[in-house]
Amino acid sequence: MRLVDLRKIAVRRQFRIRFPISNGLECVINQYGVAQVPALHGIPDFNLERELETASRFVIEPGTVDAKNPVPVRYLTREELEAMADASPVAAAADHEEE
Repeated sequence: MRLVDLRKIAVRRQFRIRFPISNGLECVINQYGVAQVPALHGIPDFNLERELETASRFVIEPGTVDAKNPVPVRYLTREELEAMADASPVAAAADHEEE
């Protein structure tokens, strides 16, 4: 699983995806597909793609908050998130493209 896969999930499902990185910070991919490290205040000394390779726990939050129908925060493992990426409707449609 790569960063681009998480960005696609976040945009298509309007989620925010969070995962910890090795220096105690946290990466947040918002519902627009933008990866951010909110606590970062300078030039990073890490690569988010490499940090993602070591991440094993992810937090999925709704991108927009609806007071009438709140969506609970979900905690997923890497395997569960990879399964979610594989089950994406766009990935399934790519397998059945017309010639």
